[in-house]
This record gives sequence, structure tokens and C-alpha cells, in this order.
Amino acid sequence: MTMKTFKLRLYPNAKQRQQIESNFGACRFVWNELLNMQIQRHDNGGKYINEFGMNYLIKPLKKQYPWLKEADATSLLAVSHNLHLAFQKLFKEHAGYPKFKAKRFARPAYRSNAVNGNIVLIDNKHFRLPKLGQISCRAGQLPDGKVKTATVVRSRIGKYYVLVTADIEIAQWSKTSASVGIDVGIADLVITSDGTRYGTKRFDKALSRKKHYWEKRLARRRRQAEKEMAWDKHFKVAVPRQLTDFKNYMKAKMMVAKYSEKVANQRRDYLQKISAKLIRHYDVIKLEDLKTKGLMRNHNLARAIANQSWRELRLMLEYKATWYGKQVVAVSPYKTSQRCSLCGYDDGKHELDVREWTCPQCHAYHDRDINAAKNILAA
Repeated sequence: MTMKTFKLRLYPNAKQRQQIESNFGACRFVWNELLNMQIQRHDNGGKYINEFGMNYLIKPLKKQYPWLKEADATSLLAVSHNLHLAFQKLFKEHAGYPKFKAKRFARPAYRSNAVNGNIVLIDNKHFRLPKLGQISCRAGQLPDGKVKTATVVRSRIGKYYVLVTADIEIAQWSKTSASVGIDVGIADLVITSDGTRYGTKRFDKALSRKKHYWEKRLARRRRQAEKEMAWDKHFKVAVPRQLTDFKNYMKAKMMVAKYSEKVANQRRDYLQKISAKLIRHYDVIKLEDLKTKGLMRNHNLARAIANQSWRELRLMLEYKATWYGKQVVAVSPYKTSQRCSLCGYDDGKHELDVREWTCPQCHAYHDRDINAAKNILAA
């Protein structure tokens, strides 16, 4: 059995949308209250309260704030679990201290745990969630196993989704006994050691003109809105306005988010198809353990590198390899583009504009990317 997450589009009615937004706010409020309690306890010399202790603290919070009872109870327990994980990262991995969540910046999401059949897929077009009841949905692939959790999220353009995690049995793909090394690049997204190339698709450039059209209007309408807000503050108007009160500004902001989401969806779909094809045809996949943070310092290539999403491609390969019994190995990228894949001669550093070269020792003619992929496979 394998844990797999399915994404379903939700179509809530007005009452259900209000309930979802209220649940977002309740989870954010409980997070801030529990974090504040932990900070005050630490300042007073007390010990850290674990996850179970925080679960008991939610009960008096519900008595003090009765509106919290309208939220799904399991979603509030998930908040204490997430806060506990955040403190564990602080203690063990020395990550940053957990921060308070503001409505403006917090991700609108909450997670419900499956208990006593409270999360059920009724049919292909209807889903039942705690506190929401039956809600219309649509999905390309439906969960067919035992449901564990359901995470309701709202995208930046106002679309609602539910991420359903289920324990299912995945049919194994046939073994091919083939291995491949892949080199990632900019001109071509993926180059395999057997010479196959998967080209780069600049989805951001295809929509750049339309997106730039609305980005200019967003900046101009923001400046105009800030001037009117400053005027309200200067003359002490009874009800000063916020940016969200300006409809033209909000429309431009929505359009920019719409095109950004479209580019992200197109890129993710392309990466899904490439990763599935590689996993299906090869049992062992070797790739470079790249550190993109350093590569992004090159401002001439930073935008193109960010568009490739090499890290997301690697994550897709890794979890799909786990599903289907394949293997993904990350190797060091040290001198993979410099060494001859036949004799191993180190020809020194090649500039990025050198795409083909001949080995001075064995006189083999190499394509830079295919030679690197062969070195990755042999690493």
C-alpha cells in the first residue's frame, strides 16, 4: 500500500465558501494563540508543551471563543500538529523560529483527518467534507483507496481545491533493466545518455505580453490607490480605505495572478509527462545534485534557470520511483561537462557557448550535454 494524493476542484456554494473561509481564519487564529502561549511560557521559565498538551489547550480556547466550534475539530488538531513539527525543526534542524500568521500572507488552507467516515467520495461529481456536507467537485483521477486526510486550499485567483491523501495499491510498471544518466540544461530541459532530448518550453514567454499588460496596470492602479488612501488619512476621513476596497486594483491583481497560475500549471503538466516517461522506460535514473542557488546568481540566466524547475522535476522522479519500484540516484556534478566519457581525459573548463568539442587524447567528438549525461551515468 502506498500513500498518494489526489487533487480535486471544488465548486462550493455561497454558504460553503463562507464556512471554508471561516475555517481558514479559525486555524490561523489557533496557530497564533498556541504560538503566543509557547512564547509566554518560555519567557516565564516554563518547559515546552508538546503536541498532546497543545491539543488540550484548544478546549479552553473553544470555551473562550465559541465561534471556534463552527470549524472542523480535526483541522484545529492539525494546527497543533503542524506547530509541533515547526518546533521540532527548530530544536533538531536549527530552522527559524515559528512565526505568527497574518491574514494577508498566510496560505489559505486547512487539513481535516478522516474519522468515522466523515470524508467520503459520494460519486464522480460530489464529495462530502466535515462541516461542509455534500459539495460539487471535479477531478481527472479520483481516490479509490482508504482516505486519510483532506486538505482544502484556495488558490490566488479564488479557486477551491481539496487534496485527498489515500492509501492505495499502485500497479507496478514492468521492469526494463535499463539505466540512464540525464543532464539538465537551458536550451534543452533534459538530455539523456542515449541521446534523447526533451526541449525547453518557455511558457512564461508565451504569455509574457498579456501578463505585462496587466502588471503595468496593477502598478499604476496601486499608486493611484495609495494616493487616495494617503488623502483619506490626511483629512481624517471617518472610514479610511484599504487596497482591497479599490475594485480596479483588485481586478488587475487577479489578472496577474491568473496568468502566473496558468504558466505554473503548464510547466507542471510538462514536467509530469517527462518524469512519467523516464520512470516508465528506465529502472535506474542518475542525475546531477545541482545547487541552483549558486547558479541563480548569474543574472543573465537566472530567469531561464527558474523557468526550468529542475528541483521540481527531481522531486517528481523520486516519488514516482518510490511508487513503481524504480531507483533515482543523485551524483556529484563535478567536471561532468569536462571529462571525456570514453577515455576520462579532463579537457578543462568549457564556457557555456562551447556546445561541442573534440577530446585531445582520444580524438572523440562530443556533444557537451550528451557527454555530460554519459559521465553522470558512469559516476
